[in-house]
Amino acid sequence: MNEKQTEAGQDSTRKENHAGEHILICLSSAPSNAKIIRTAARMAQAYHGILTALFVETPKFASAANEDRARLQANTRLAQELGAVTEHVVGDDISFQIAEFARLNGVTKIVIGRSNAAGRHFPGQRALTDKLIACAPNTEIYIIPDAGYRVRRERPDKPVFTLQDTIKSILSLTMATGLSLLFYELGLTDANIITVYILGVLITSVVTRHMIYGVLASVASVFVFNYLFTDPRYTLLAYDIGYPMTFLVMLLASLLTGTLAARMKNLAYQSARNAYRTKILLDTNQSLQHAQGREAIVCATADQLSKLTGRKVEVYLPEDCDLEKLLEEKDTEERLCYPIRLGGVLYGVAGIDVKDNPVDAFENGILMSILGECALAMENEKNAREKEAAAVLAQNEQLRANLLRTISHDLRTPLTSISGNASNLMTNGAEFDEMTKQQLYMDIYDDSMWLINLVENLLSVTRMEGQGVKLHQTAELMDEVIAEALRHIDRRKSEHTIIVKNENELLLVQMDAKLIVQVIINLVNNAIKYTQKGSVIKISVQEEKHMAVVSVSDDGPGIPDEMKPHIFELFYTGEHPVRDDRRSMGLGLALCRSIIAAHGGKIRVLDAEPHGSVFTFTLPIREVQLHE
Repeated sequence: MNEKQTEAGQDSTRKENHAGEHILICLSSAPSNAKIIRTAARMAQAYHGILTALFVETPKFASAANEDRARLQANTRLAQELGAVTEHVVGDDISFQIAEFARLNGVTKIVIGRSNAAGRHFPGQRALTDKLIACAPNTEIYIIPDAGYRVRRERPDKPVFTLQDTIKSILSLTMATGLSLLFYELGLTDANIITVYILGVLITSVVTRHMIYGVLASVASVFVFNYLFTDPRYTLLAYDIGYPMTFLVMLLASLLTGTLAARMKNLAYQSARNAYRTKILLDTNQSLQHAQGREAIVCATADQLSKLTGRKVEVYLPEDCDLEKLLEEKDTEERLCYPIRLGGVLYGVAGIDVKDNPVDAFENGILMSILGECALAMENEKNAREKEAAAVLAQNEQLRANLLRTISHDLRTPLTSISGNASNLMTNGAEFDEMTKQQLYMDIYDDSMWLINLVENLLSVTRMEGQGVKLHQTAELMDEVIAEALRHIDRRKSEHTIIVKNENELLLVQMDAKLIVQVIINLVNNAIKYTQKGSVIKISVQEEKHMAVVSVSDDGPGIPDEMKPHIFELFYTGEHPVRDDRRSMGLGLALCRSIIAAHGGKIRVLDAEPHGSVFTFTLPIREVQLHE
């Protein structure tokens, strides 16, 4: 083995070892996060692995500045453009959430960033990476340093103190003080009064949006309690040696209660958002399941996105514009473009109006999930269309094969007979007597009429199966239609007895008369063909539940039960041997079924008593209105 083969073998081994790598990026609003995303994308490309971008939303993010939110959105879009699947989780402990997500989703490598300046100015930033290493000891963690980025604290755009929350806090403290004064007048102990103030801190933490109000309420409660209820009253002095410990316990209890209440409120808020996310995704899934066709899928997706974001949504399809060019134009301040993509196939682009209302991380996570569901539904719809087209093509091919096989088999005998009889008449006509000539003429006529009927049935059944025939329905007397059909049936009708019985000679039926004549001709000819000479063929018409019921019965040998379910199928001829007097391509009954179905009726076959068969079909009756 030479050196090149050895290197090739090593490269192949490395690719196999890296197959199935799952790389996780940690998204943030830091400007250096774009560098981390590009590094992780290059790693995923080199390892031929999966790339996931995760954002952990903490309660502090609710008060983040708009600049940070815009930067996070830009970093999220960059990750999506580089092929990452974005995910969104909620929690207080960022390192634990990252480690747990990595464990549940089979992540093999985690890429995060750390700034040296952040370690000096904000030790918690460095503690985050150290804690992540401790929480995920079995996962490879890559830390990307960024010496050029200096962390600085920015004032959030949303103010911490608001007039509404301040008024709520003052009212809560005032109510607690009033109730405590009542307890004091009733002679209750200090423990009861302290409990009231702790309750006031709890209410303040619940009704306000920032934790600072709970902290301030805790401190204020201690001072108010000292001022109003400790000796000497109406001063901040305390003579009792145990009061300092009472104040400390009261402050700690108030702080703990307020902190827990604020945390529980945040958890309840996040649980409500997660429940809303689940409901939106469930509604989207159900809507897409019931959507029939690509247009319905697009409309359902646009409705869900509009309902989620409260913004105007437009979905562009490949026939509308150049989707790749639309994505390359980047986003504007008024519109964001999201690809509807699955497996490298771009099915569309969703444009969302974001003027003066940017999409936050929570909405972005649900939005990407909805677009993923949409892409999957469009993929399934495409596969269903291709499968249906393939089935139609296979059916057409099978029809063509059956047609060619049957024509080649069944047309050979009459054509041979016609050419043979014509040749005998041309070469030996002078030697034949008149009876022999008449027989030859009759054979040629029968064979030619069989071929004419065959071609008519073949053309008719092809048009009916292809839904290319438009019915020209008029009100016709059933007696006249039957009489017209009997004038065109097989010449061997003289060998049988044909009886017509109609309970109502003035029965009007809504039909395409030409097609119904062909149905009756086919049924009567079928009875003539498969019954013995001298048999009785009966055509009866009766009215039943606003439908005309037409029956063609015979007293022949009948049809075996195993053949009845297939007798109306195209090219089905049963087990009858192919003889000159029983040539059949299986077209007549198939044509009858198609014609009757087009008229909104039904056709079936039953056994006659004591023997024979009965073909019955129904047609709608035309109501006659008399004006006197």
